[in-house]
Parts: sequence; structure tokens; C-alpha cells
Amino acid sequence: MSRLRLVLIAITGLFLSACGGESKQEGVTNIDTDKVKAIQWKLVTSWPKNFPGLGMGPERFSVLVDEMSNGRLKIKVYGAGELMPAFEVFDAVSQGSVQMGHSAAYYWKGKAPAAQFFTSIPFGLNAKEMNGWLHYGGGMELWEEVYEPFGILPLAGGNTGVQMGGWFNKEINSMEDLKGLKMRLPGLGGEVLKRVGGVPVTLPGRELYTALQTGAIDATEWVGPFNDLAFGLHKAAKFYYYPGWHEPGTTLEFLINKEAFATLPADLQAIVRVAARAINQDMLDEYTSKHVIALESLINEHDVIIKQFPDEVMKELAKVSKLVIKEQSEQDETMKKVYDAYMEYQVGVRKYHLISEDAYSRLRQ
Repeated sequence: MSRLRLVLIAITGLFLSACGGESKQEGVTNIDTDKVKAIQWKLVTSWPKNFPGLGMGPERFSVLVDEMSNGRLKIKVYGAGELMPAFEVFDAVSQGSVQMGHSAAYYWKGKAPAAQFFTSIPFGLNAKEMNGWLHYGGGMELWEEVYEPFGILPLAGGNTGVQMGGWFNKEINSMEDLKGLKMRLPGLGGEVLKRVGGVPVTLPGRELYTALQTGAIDATEWVGPFNDLAFGLHKAAKFYYYPGWHEPGTTLEFLINKEAFATLPADLQAIVRVAARAINQDMLDEYTSKHVIALESLINEHDVIIKQFPDEVMKELAKVSKLVIKEQSEQDETMKKVYDAYMEYQVGVRKYHLISEDAYSRLRQ
């Protein structure tokens, strides 16, 4: 936890600066925490309890909040299926039956279509770009606006980085191979698959192995080597494709019931925000490192066949993605507002990255 504490120190400074605040000793009242009754919160997730990466993010968040509040705010984390199914997290937080959740915004497209932009969209922003848009490009304000009718305050809660394209039991050599393909693929990526003739399916992570092994689905994406190895997906499918065109920078979310949040004193509200910000970066750091190790294991120990999607397939998926996202955005006023802001930011950041990140990556090759 020492590395996280250093991150917290830096983030707290930035947070206070952004709010125009300074640390002052005058007038500070020391709280006798032995005489203060701890506030007890519940946090439900869409992931298996303690699942690597996704599931550990909220666990570490809970520990940080406990330490930073000196035990005044205690948050108990429940994995998917312990209190409720994985996809009931949003409603539970909205209704106030629990105070917090941890999930992915694109699961709620049926309730708020615009929410999909706050996880990831096909050929969209990567992790670094998403963090920039959310925290300094107006994205968080839009996210809060989207969740306002549901009484939920969202906070970015981690990122997996660019995901893998998924596990397939047959090779993908052309667009024809996607027709009729039943694949676990949520969000706008699933809408693109549907447009090209595939059959998108939404399943929680814990059901993927069985569904793939029994033939209930023909292919699945999950995250990347770190998580896919943990689920044993290499035992149920032969080919592992890249890149994850459908999710180039998958942001996770903390959902907070706004009424519950409003009851917290200002310092505990700040602790919750700062801890979430730390976990948002910490999760990306962990995935960046552990994907490397897990990929080596998949290749060298499990003989997994790594394949790249053909260029012609990627070009067609990119073209269809652009059309599908634009069409869907025009059907919902709020989604159109988010779409316009997202695309404007993407155009600007990509101009810069062409001569910075992308240019360096090309030269390094």
C-alpha cells in the first residue's frame, strides 16, 4: 500500500489546488475517533469477489477510505452474486438499497444510452485520453449529468487499457466469418457486431467459460491476458485475437448514491473522491504490468495461438463503427450531447498524439 499512499499524497494536493483550497493548521479541530461511531456503507460490484484487477479495485478503495478516514467510514465490498446479480448494481445504488457500486457504465445502455461513452466505444479514446477527457476535458460533468436523474454520482474507478479482441473457436479471415457469430460483446461494440451480421450477447464474467465451453456462444471478449488467464478462457477457445477495437480504453466506475453521499461530512466526501482517483490510476498500472506476465504464460505455458485481425476486417469494422455510433447518438438528445463533446475531444487529442505518443511508438519499432 505504500505506493498507493504516495499516489494519494500527490492526488490530494492536486485535488485541493483544483478546489482552491490550502492546508491550514489554524482552526483545525482534532477528532477523537474513539468517540465517533463509524459510518457503515455497502459497496456491490459486477465482478466476482476479489477477482484480479476489476474485483480488487473496490477492495483497495475500501482499505484506503478506512485508513484515510481513520476508521470513520467503513465500506464493505460484496462481489457479484453475494447480495445481488452483477447487472443489478445500478438499480441498487439508485434506489438506495446500497450506498455504492463498482461496475462499467455501458451495462446501463438500456437506462441511459449516453452512459456507454463513459466506459469505452469502438475505435475511441485510449486510457490516457479517457482520463484526460474525464478530468480535464469536461467528461465528468457530462457523466454526472447523465446519472443525475437516477440519483447517482459517478467517479472513474479504474481502467484496463486497450483490451484484447477476444477468444474464438475459428479463425477470422474476412467479414463473412463474423456473420452469425454469437459473441459475448457488450456496449456499442455489440451493436457494431449486430450490424455486420453477428449476434451480440451480454453475460457477466463468471458465466463466460461455461458458455464458451458448451457452445452457447462462439466467441467472447473479456479484458486481456491478466483476467482472461484467471478465468481459464484459454481452455475453452483456440484463437486469441487482437487488438480490442471495441474497447480501446475501458474505464470502470464507482457509483455513489447521492443522498448517502450528501450525509457525509466534507472531509469524508473528499476522501471518497481522492481514494477513487487513486484507484483509477492504480488499476491501470496493475493491468499494464500484469498483462505482460500473463501473456507470456498463455503463449509459453498454454500454447495459445495469438492472431491479429486482418486489416480488411479492421477497416470495415472502423467504418461501420463510425456509422453505428453516429446513428445511435442521433436517437437520444443526451447521447448526442455527449457524442459531440467526446468526438471534439478525440479529434484534438489525436492530432497531438500523432506527433507525440504515436510518433514515438513508430520510431521505437
